[in-house]
Amino acid sequence: MSLSERQKKILAFPYSSYDALICDGAVRSGKTSIMTVAFIDWAMREFSGQRFGLCGKTVDSCAKNLVVPYISLSYAKKKYTMRWRRSDKILEVSRGPVKNYFEVFGGKDESSFALIQGRTLAGVLLDEVVLMPESFVNQALTRCSVDGAKIWFSCNPGSPQHWFYLDWIQRHEERNALYLHFEMTDNPGLSEKTLQRYQDMFSGVFYDRYVRGLWVLAEGLIYPMFTDSSIVDTVPDRGEYYISCDYGTLNPFSAGLWCWDGKTATRIREYYYSGRDERSNKTDEEYYTELEKLAGDLPIKSVIVDPSAASFIEVIRRHKRFSVKKAVNDVLPGIMTTARYLQDGTIKIHRSCKDEIREFGLYRWDEESTEDRPIKENDHAMDDTRYFVMTILRHKVGKETYIPLYARR
Repeated sequence: MSLSERQKKILAFPYSSYDALICDGAVRSGKTSIMTVAFIDWAMREFSGQRFGLCGKTVDSCAKNLVVPYISLSYAKKKYTMRWRRSDKILEVSRGPVKNYFEVFGGKDESSFALIQGRTLAGVLLDEVVLMPESFVNQALTRCSVDGAKIWFSCNPGSPQHWFYLDWIQRHEERNALYLHFEMTDNPGLSEKTLQRYQDMFSGVFYDRYVRGLWVLAEGLIYPMFTDSSIVDTVPDRGEYYISCDYGTLNPFSAGLWCWDGKTATRIREYYYSGRDERSNKTDEEYYTELEKLAGDLPIKSVIVDPSAASFIEVIRRHKRFSVKKAVNDVLPGIMTTARYLQDGTIKIHRSCKDEIREFGLYRWDEESTEDRPIKENDHAMDDTRYFVMTILRHKVGKETYIPLYARR
């Protein structure tokens, strides 16, 4: 197997005097797969009867990103006897008398630290570490109390204000950590065609981070790829019809009618009402009446609604005309996935949808935040669009790589 110079440095890390390894950079740059191989080889060479941590944003994403690809490798099959205890989330690896246990953990929110609390580990590999809360990471590190334990980090770049960038990457020397920065060209397995495909998939801040491998602020417009080419003057003759809703009382209520024709999702018309601007609130029943007007006589497959709008969801169900779905409300994955569909032309907006077009031109990153976060203004049509993308469109298009691994379900 051909390896780049940086990949070889990953394999050499266990023999070094460093306590930790940090690998960051572009997607598909070959860092994660080699880290998993090196991590397990090191564990099997230096320990027996010990437990190790494999950590991701979620248990499921960690299993898909680390465990399943590893146990599929011919190298691993030839070298070790492996048993993936899926229900227990433990990978048992043995070779002769040596056996170790690799337990999978998910660090999705501030409460996740309790899941790893109490463990005694001889090492931990934290994949997607930028997506984990600091409390979970710190708890994982304190669990590494066995002599000779080492810490392994892998991530794609985020904001330069992120705690991991400030506390670990900028201070890697004083933390006695080996820092390796990867670019796509560091993966010898990627052809020029594949490299170009990944470069075409991203734009804006996501291009800088995931293709160029840079720690840059999310600033400016969230959807700079929305241009005149995203706006159409015709609507499909036929297709599957959906309505997506972002519910508001004083804040605007936004609903979009979408037509999926098997290739393109077109927002063909919309309803937008601001109780604050109009100085008059509407009831759930009044909003339902507007929903029926928006649908007209079209066969609506389902209405996707902000999951927090419990009363409005109940009104829709009570009228028994529409099937209603609670929206998948994953903000950053939703923004990333919507951006890709805009980039490749899957999403189109009819020119009559003036509030949607207006918000695309105003929806911006909060440059004062230490996390990637949109400004909570001019975001209601943007939210209902994201609900449609993450709840319906992603399953219709079938491009799973457009959705971040930890958000796939």
